[in-house]
Parts: sequence; C-alpha cells; structure tokens
Amino acid sequence: MKNKILHPVLAFALTVASLASFAQCEIKNKIYPDGSMLYYIEPVNFYWTEAKALKGGIQTDKENYFLALQPTPYPVRDKSIKLNDDLEMKLSNDSIYILEHFDTRYMEHDSVIQLLYLINQDHLEAFLNFEAISVDINMGEDEGIRTYVFKLHKAALQEQLACFMKEEEEKKKK
Repeated sequence: MKNKILHPVLAFALTVASLASFAQCEIKNKIYPDGSMLYYIEPVNFYWTEAKALKGGIQTDKENYFLALQPTPYPVRDKSIKLNDDLEMKLSNDSIYILEHFDTRYMEHDSVIQLLYLINQDHLEAFLNFEAISVDINMGEDEGIRTYVFKLHKAALQEQLACFMKEEEEKKKK
C-alpha cells in the first residue's frame, strides 16, 4: 500500500523539480531607452516576510554578468538615486564578495526598484559553484544596511548563471 502511494508522490515531486529547473532557463531580453539590451531570467524570491522581501536574478549584456535585486520595501523614487553603494554578498564557501554597483532604476511601467551589480569576472566561478547565503544592501541614509538572508532558492543564481553560460557555449559551437 505504501508503494502505491509513494511512487505517484515521488513521480510528482520529480516532475515539479524538473519543471522548476526548466523554468529557470527561459532567457528573455529587454531593450532599454538608451539602446542597451539585457538578457535575463524571471526574478525569483530569495526572501519573503510580511515586512520585507527580496527578488532577483542574473542578467547579462553578453559581455558582463550582473546581479539584479529588487528589495521591498524600497525608498521613494527621489531617494533611490542615492542607492549606489557596492553590495556585499556571502556565498556558501563562507567568502564575502563585493559586487560593484552598476545601476539603480525603477522598472518600466511599475514602481519596483531594481539594483544592478556587476559580478567581477574573477568571481564567476564562485557564483557557479556556491549557493547564495546573504546580501547586505545599503538602503540609504534613512535606513542604512539591510541584510537579507536567502531562505528561498539559494541555488537559483548558480542555475541562472550556468544557463547563460551554456547558451553562450552552444552559440559558439554553431
């Protein structure tokens, strides 16, 4: 009797897991008003409570890789311009990586703020091999440093970065 119940449950769990992995590799692109194009995968939730949340993911312009983060709550639009500090990110290898602030923007047709950080080429291997643990974001003079400990989708950045790199390798082979 246990096997009759266990097998369908296990099959369902594996199907859901494979679909979740597949969804992580759906690359989209967006052209910005300045003519630049960024390729991205839909943001995933890293942290969520009633008081604050953090979504994000990897983006690329085909030359550089960026970490895009959408923290909530976020400062009102006038104050967001001042959110230009670098980011401290801890990975599961217990190392802290400093990511250079690249851009702060409100998403088009939305009020969500997005902070974009450049992932140094020297850090790419670590981002491919280790899960995200936490980030420290300076939310400005009023609030200071806000720490988000990744509770959800810790491996999402690894999976997204691997997806982008795999696509680049496949294009080079053609």
